[in-house]
Amino acid sequence: MPHYRLESQHGGRVAGVDEAGRGPLAGPVVAACVLFRTRVPRRLAVLLDDSKKLSPAERELAFAALHACIDAEIGVGAASVAEIDRLNILRASLLAMARAVSRLKSPPDLALVDGNQPPPLTCAVRCVIGGDATSLSIAAASIVAKVVRDRAMARLAARFPAYGWERNAGYATDAHRAALRTCGATPHHRADFGTVRQLALGLGL
Repeated sequence: MPHYRLESQHGGRVAGVDEAGRGPLAGPVVAACVLFRTRVPRRLAVLLDDSKKLSPAERELAFAALHACIDAEIGVGAASVAEIDRLNILRASLLAMARAVSRLKSPPDLALVDGNQPPPLTCAVRCVIGGDATSLSIAAASIVAKVVRDRAMARLAARFPAYGWERNAGYATDAHRAALRTCGATPHHRADFGTVRQLALGLGL
């Protein structure tokens, strides 16, 4: 469980921001922003951690608990595959983060952002490398972003069943690579990613 110390070092409204989906070959990149108006209740805090360290069931439990917490404000934003191809994945991720922050009820005084690149925000920003392991609000944001994105990929999988997105969330698993070689790319694949181009053309390993 991360600590609450980063948030407590600052006065005012402090939000955590994180994204999910920078690495996959398909699907949008999704970001979330979580702001706790008061100290996080322990029964919720014990559920929070870096989303990559949690099982799908644990993430779903934490996601439901976050939305049930009356003192948690949550904003979600995304950047589409078209925006990823046009901007590049880094800029698209920062755009998704800015959109997530903009969807809070009112702007934070400070955004704690996981990583070393600040998104374009009107509030103060502090980048925190490995922030989802040290900040409860960033950990919460990582969970929200991951669950929202995984659900979106599962919905897309119903329309494009060959790629196994309900299992791999668009990441480059062996099954996903094989489907790209056999079926080619869909409109939801990131055409600007070299791996997608190579596999769709039958040039990948």
